[in-house]
Amino acid sequence: MLDNLIDVLPLLMAATLAVFLFAGFPVALTLAAVGFAFALLGNAFDLFPVVALFNLPLRMYANLGENLIYPAVPMLLFMGIALERSGIARELLACLALMLRRLPGSLAIAVVVIGVILAPSAGLIGASVATLALIALPTMLAQGYQAPLASGSVAAAGTLGLIFPPGLMLFFLADHMDVQLGYMFLATVVPGLVLAVLYVVYLLVRTAIDPSAAPRVTETEPIPALRFAIYVVRSLALPLLLVFLVLGSIVAGLATPTQSSSVGAAGAILLMVLNRSLSFRLFREIVEATALMTAMVFLIVMAATVFSYVFIYLDGSSVVTDAIDGLGLGRWGTLLFILGMIFVMGFFIDWIEITVIVLPIVSPALAALDFSDYIGVPGLSMLWIAVLVALNLQASFLTPPFGFALFFLKGAAPPEVRLEQVYRGVVPFVALQIAGMALVLVFPLLATWLPVSALGSP
Repeated sequence: MLDNLIDVLPLLMAATLAVFLFAGFPVALTLAAVGFAFALLGNAFDLFPVVALFNLPLRMYANLGENLIYPAVPMLLFMGIALERSGIARELLACLALMLRRLPGSLAIAVVVIGVILAPSAGLIGASVATLALIALPTMLAQGYQAPLASGSVAAAGTLGLIFPPGLMLFFLADHMDVQLGYMFLATVVPGLVLAVLYVVYLLVRTAIDPSAAPRVTETEPIPALRFAIYVVRSLALPLLLVFLVLGSIVAGLATPTQSSSVGAAGAILLMVLNRSLSFRLFREIVEATALMTAMVFLIVMAATVFSYVFIYLDGSSVVTDAIDGLGLGRWGTLLFILGMIFVMGFFIDWIEITVIVLPIVSPALAALDFSDYIGVPGLSMLWIAVLVALNLQASFLTPPFGFALFFLKGAAPPEVRLEQVYRGVVPFVALQIAGMALVLVFPLLATWLPVSALGSP
């Protein structure tokens, strides 16, 4: 009976967590409560000694204090929030719309490009989607864009930054999937650009077929060349340079993630000085928002440590791995099964919870999958799978009816935008997401070529 309980208890623990999360209880409190509850339950059956709980502070310190990635979180969040709240993101939109004004659907295309540029601000889906909705959606609707096309492009662009470096999600994926951060950064660049190109091509074709869906921007008065050049440098080139410095310093090995993120935060302050938006009040708002988001992220990480420690102590990783192996799906079936499970979970919870809860549970099963013969380069299986997980999470947040990003978009959108219009607008972009995932699945070179070319084989 005890042997059966050892196998059942971790599965019951995971099921209990899922029920409470889907019921809408706070994530961090649920993680910690379920962890402690099953620690006591395990103790009742002599499967978990109470003294083992004294290891939790040491594990939390090891996760947060001795990790090179987590200390970068506050500075990255500061950088993204500063770019959003200082008006720099709004200037970016105006600059890109001006540069692309001769293209059909120029505002929608500009929004997609902003989604790529503002990757650091894509740390939290709600913040990035809501921000783009506030700065872009009213302008697009005022210029005659159809609500489904406008809302769909904003939702897709708001999640696009998730997979572009130095997006915060990549730091967490690299840590939990045991992938070098430089490789993780470079591996998502080409797939992300493929997705962005697919989005832009769709917008061009859609607006060419139906010009009424996205009326052209009214021609403005000519701007003197020197004034226009200064405007482009201040509004576009400098934010791009800042993102490049953060990314390049990590990839080139010139700085640790913490150091490069600090440079990014300092650069964001400098940009606020240059666009004359820096004030004590704004700086205080950015610091307070950064502190709140950082506290939320770290609280979830600490609570996840409680849950994962008890789960692993109860031999949950082996139970899950054996259960997945017992399905007899083979390596391809196992990979698709886990990706599908993550896809569905993305309907209900944010990527932070998925990476700190689900990945530690399934990563042993993923690590056992060797696709070296398929990829053609030894040691890159986990990197390729990590890119698929990133694309998968991004797609799940867009998928109706429960896509996480859609509700944030509706909450930030003008009242006349209906949820049904948002659903209709994102369907083509979800299809493009799935097509992008399929391309990376069929052509792994899209994920492995750039990191191997730049950094060599691991």
